[in-house]
Amino acid sequence: MELITEYIEGIDPSYQERMKELLTWIVQKYPNLKPEIKWNQLMFTDHGTYIIGFSVSKKHLAAAPESVTITHVESDIVKAGYDYTKEIIRIPWGARVDYSLLEKMIEFNIWDKANCTTFWRK
Repeated sequence: MELITEYIEGIDPSYQERMKELLTWIVQKYPNLKPEIKWNQLMFTDHGTYIIGFSVSKKHLAAAPESVTITHVESDIVKAGYDYTKEIIRIPWGARVDYSLLEKMIEFNIWDKANCTTFWRK
């Protein structure tokens, strides 16, 4: 949790509470995931393989679960009303966080990458 606290303290104070809530939820729900900071993002890994990453911008929180996962949950992203690209999902600061969508992405990646031996999918 120390790494997460350091990350939160390093972002704009107006986003800290929201990020703390989100990241605490992940740590509590998925205690086996390892938080890491790479490429200025806080990300979570499982047995050395990437599961999901988060970054902040002025207008939104970005969740990056890899493009395969975005394709897998695309209809759920649309239902949640989030803007997205091939690589990220943008959650506006004023919008609610759809935790069921995050759960679906994280669990898909844990399952789909259970035997993955590389950081990224090949």
